Amino acid sequence: MMIHTKLDRDTRRVCDLVATQLDGASRLVIGIAGPPASGKSTLAEAVVAHLNRAGATPATKAALLPMDGYHLDNHLLEARGLLARKGAPETFDATGFCAAVSSLHSVDSQMFFPGFDRDLDMTIANALSVAPDDRVVVVEGNYLLLRQAPWSALNALFAVTVFLSPGLGILEDRLRQRWIDHGLDPEAARRRARQNDLVNARLVMEQSAPADLLLDQA
Repeated sequence: MMIHTKLDRDTRRVCDLVATQLDGASRLVIGIAGPPASGKSTLAEAVVAHLNRAGATPATKAALLPMDGYHLDNHLLEARGLLARKGAPETFDATGFCAAVSSLHSVDSQMFFPGFDRDLDMTIANALSVAPDDRVVVVEGNYLLLRQAPWSALNALFAVTVFLSPGLGILEDRLRQRWIDHGLDPEAARRRARQNDLVNARLVMEQSAPADLLLDQA
């Protein structure tokens, strides 16, 4: 008997919801949001992989656009006194990101977008592309459903929205481990998680608009 993981089940739920919106004529833009360390990047990658694997026609060919490519560069953040707050809403090019998501509804030509290299901790220009035959684009990020301008303009651009909502205790454990994996000692990792990441997580969980599909990623 095949055993399906929670990620498999959640991926199927998202893809089933996407399938209800496909009409073969226009591009669907899907938003997957959630606090840091909620699992949204993993889920978004799994959804894109599933759509591309299952799709035998251009109507289900999919691409991925993470929000992380719109981090402001570290030297700009340092000059503005925001480096310690990297990951907060004000440390992104929010206007540029909203314009990029809006542009996804055009299918006339190939488009290029910045990506983010976590090892280098910097954005990479034109690292990602969306082709004209990518009929589904999955956008993922913390602030896709935030009820604050300019982020609040995004909700209307998505055909389907998904929100991942694990508990704060689970998020703190994951965030602390993330910083340990990046070389911080356990106490420094705990401080980094509590002083910045969990502040952002609470904002996302408290100030995001309702999604079409709510997933508990515990």
